Amino acid sequence: MARCGVKAVAAAVLAILSPQVATAQTPATAAPASQTAFDRRAAELVDLFAGKIAYADYFAPSFQAAVPETQFKAINASLLAQYGKPLSVDRATSDDGRSGTVLLRFEKSVATIALVVDGDAGAKVSGLRLTGFAMADDSFAQVAAEISALPGATGFLVAELDGAAIKPLAAANADRQFAIGSTFKLYILDELTAQVAAGKRRWSDVVPLSHASFSSAATANWPANTPVTLQTLANWMISVSDNGATDTLIHLLGRDAIEARMKSAGHSDPSRNIPFLTTVEAFALKGNNFADLRPLFLKGDDGAQRKLIDAHRDRLTLGNVDGVSFGAGPRFIDSIEWFASPNDIARLMVDLRARQSETLLTAMAINNGVGPNAAADWNYLGYKGGSENGVLSMSLLGERKRDGKWFVVTASWNNPDANVGTEDLVGRVTRLLALAAK
Repeated sequence: MARCGVKAVAAAVLAILSPQVATAQTPATAAPASQTAFDRRAAELVDLFAGKIAYADYFAPSFQAAVPETQFKAINASLLAQYGKPLSVDRATSDDGRSGTVLLRFEKSVATIALVVDGDAGAKVSGLRLTGFAMADDSFAQVAAEISALPGATGFLVAELDGAAIKPLAAANADRQFAIGSTFKLYILDELTAQVAAGKRRWSDVVPLSHASFSSAATANWPANTPVTLQTLANWMISVSDNGATDTLIHLLGRDAIEARMKSAGHSDPSRNIPFLTTVEAFALKGNNFADLRPLFLKGDDGAQRKLIDAHRDRLTLGNVDGVSFGAGPRFIDSIEWFASPNDIARLMVDLRARQSETLLTAMAINNGVGPNAAADWNYLGYKGGSENGVLSMSLLGERKRDGKWFVVTASWNNPDANVGTEDLVGRVTRLLALAAK
């Protein structure tokens, strides 16, 4: 849960969308002498995405190791569902005959693809990254319909932020509470920034890395109590969603203080997140090792839940978490999680922006979640995503380049019955962002 690790959700998918798919089922004909390896592989992209080229023939072993064939097939199916059949290569440009950019036309869009071909005799593709889509005649209504058709429950909001005013451009289920995964970490960032502004702390303060957790891309296997700065913890927590950094900050700032900040930021149903769980506490309560405590926690009010956590503090530790529990489908995503509505996220973004903290904004922009092409129309783009089995959430804060106006784009998808595919939401949120840029 809350596992948006090394890659934020969208960034992860775009890296995967640095797809994969494979080579030819028929013998290749000899290429003209003037045709480079890049030209040949670029020309095969239509057949690749149409499933006419064998995966292992097209991609180098390094790519196959990073993106398994089954993963590619799922992503490719989502691409075809969203953008239609591949039709033609509009343009392929390379300075060295090995790497460059391809514009691949689908029925409903033109994809920009960064392509890298190995320099050996096989000239297989070692890098394929979809960096953006230019949609033909796209609209908020069209994207909204596609998001609504996803299995489970979905909601989104695209809105201009004018000071404290939130002016919606498009929305669906914007007041519904959704499990948001690691997006909850923005409330921690908000409180940390507030304590720095109040003079209680400094970004340069050095503190011990006190609490280890799962899905900690930055701090995994680090020695306990390694000294790090608060700014480092914040950057890790937001950019790679490090759970060890997150839990360290929760214990340092105080659960009560973060809950109060969440309320002051305008959360419409704060009790859903009280007590404000650490990632280890949430993992533990979801797992099989805590089947005795979980019913007590679920039936308790805020006070009873807090007492239970305090009473079992010595037991709710990483060493007692049953990781096997999380190998299958969703677990208690409607009750043991962190929750917010799209409108709650918009109000939180208002609060974060009002901090006027360059350090805060920089932390959110380290990983903008959608890549450079999608960010090209924005002076600033900050991001936080969240995911676990059955949960996917994406939230962006941006300053539009053409007029300096600020916007929030946020979407959540919950399905208690099955895992959700990141590729099914990422492309649609990226399209919402592109529509907002207009």
